[in-house]
Amino acid sequence: MVKPDQIPVRAIRARVLIGPHPERTGKPKKWYSHPPAIVRFPHTEITMSLSRLAIASAPVLFVLLWSTGFIGARYGLPYIEPLTFLALRMFFVVVIMAAIAIVGGSKPPNAAEIGHSLVAGSLVHGLYLGGVFTAISQGVPAGISALIPGLQPILTATIANQFMGETVTRVQWIGLALGLVGVLLVLHDRNIVLAGSTLGWIASVLSLIGITLGALYQKRYCGAIDWRSGNLVQYIGAGVLFALGAFAFETREIRWTGELIFALAWLVLVLSIAAIGLMYWLIRRSAATGFASLFYLVPGVTALFAYLLFGERLDAVSILGMVICAGGVVLANRGARQA
Repeated sequence: MVKPDQIPVRAIRARVLIGPHPERTGKPKKWYSHPPAIVRFPHTEITMSLSRLAIASAPVLFVLLWSTGFIGARYGLPYIEPLTFLALRMFFVVVIMAAIAIVGGSKPPNAAEIGHSLVAGSLVHGLYLGGVFTAISQGVPAGISALIPGLQPILTATIANQFMGETVTRVQWIGLALGLVGVLLVLHDRNIVLAGSTLGWIASVLSLIGITLGALYQKRYCGAIDWRSGNLVQYIGAGVLFALGAFAFETREIRWTGELIFALAWLVLVLSIAAIGLMYWLIRRSAATGFASLFYLVPGVTALFAYLLFGERLDAVSILGMVICAGGVVLANRGARQA
């Protein structure tokens, strides 16, 4: 059997002429058959190894990048209101994505694709990001603002099982249950719960709904859309929503500082371009429940960043909850592979 790293020179058995040329001797031809030649290319093995490494490291990279989004919001929000911040962020993202789409020669979306992209963008970017930024601006700690959307796998598993026809195995349900227990352990401290306002907690719940429905909608209706043009439409729609919200509910005052500029640049380049592109790549390659389980790891990583940068502390019980969440992710992903 020819292995993937072996390239056959000929797909059929070669027949080699033996003896003098028949046109010169007048004698009949004699043929000798031998198996096809196999040529090994070392660079093929290297390429396959790098591909496997990229696939294996993509979820880890996504969790790290996604976690920094909450830290970027925490850095910038003291100097700007949340919807104004997001409207400004979407403006720069649209400019960059438009350049990427034009240079890359992306396929323009049709009317149906534009509609699906607008719906996905209003959920993933509009409702989710708007909820997270509003929650942090209302006093909800960065680690906890990541924790509420961390409940996404519970909703995703239920919706995927009931409405998308995906089989959720017993191992996945055990992993999802462990993740939920871990989240509840993190929230045991009443001081954490009382840190944010009522509006902040409502916004956190809306962010959970937005990322859950948005990821499922993206997987079902936007998988075949060119990622460059599709993301561009999503960002344009979300930017319009944020701008309308900023003009309706905020003063739109901005205090330009080094922290705000750094946070804005990080959120535009690393989160909206790199992390979102990686998220949609993972959505296309994995089952909805398996991908959603990655969000159980985001609160723990965010809490670690928040502790190192802002001094937000977690006690031993909360740390135990983060570890249990990680164990739930392992089981949920294993169950997804079995399914």
